[in-house]
Amino acid sequence: MTPSDLIQSEFDSYYGKYIFKNKPDIKLIDAYKEGGKKVVHFFSSIPVAKHSYSYAKGKWNIKEVFQHLIDTERIFSYRVFRIARRDKTPLAGFDQHTYSEPSLAFSKDMSTLIGEFKAVRFASISLLESLSEEDLNSTGISSDQKLSARAAAFVIPGHEIWHMDIIKERYM
Repeated sequence: MTPSDLIQSEFDSYYGKYIFKNKPDIKLIDAYKEGGKKVVHFFSSIPVAKHSYSYAKGKWNIKEVFQHLIDTERIFSYRVFRIARRDKTPLAGFDQHTYSEPSLAFSKDMSTLIGEFKAVRFASISLLESLSEEDLNSTGISSDQKLSARAAAFVIPGHEIWHMDIIKERYM
């Protein structure tokens, strides 16, 4: 299964900007494995002096962006899990800004964040490997919109690419 296999009716158009950041022909599990390596390499290569840098007042610093990626993966993996298990209870949206301050990302060092990311990624890959194609094709409601498990799964690596591109453009 690749992003090219997705049908527009499986997700709200808002998520397309993340889903289609993935290579069109990349297999889902490869997007996670390759993407995970790229994320670790990318954040490991950022000089320590830049870790607390934000490009404008009120914008997250690099460590906060990284924590946001970790938090978002947790939330979207949960969505994948619930939808794949055919739970029809609508899933609420989340306010990403509410999560930032209590995460204490600003006080963590990069190696701690990398360790946290690796643990979350391992769990996400384990979940995906346990799901059948039928599971991934399941749909549910998230943020008042239809969402398939596979579309939710492709949001995660695409979201990482999106934010790494922003860091390259505005932070470096």
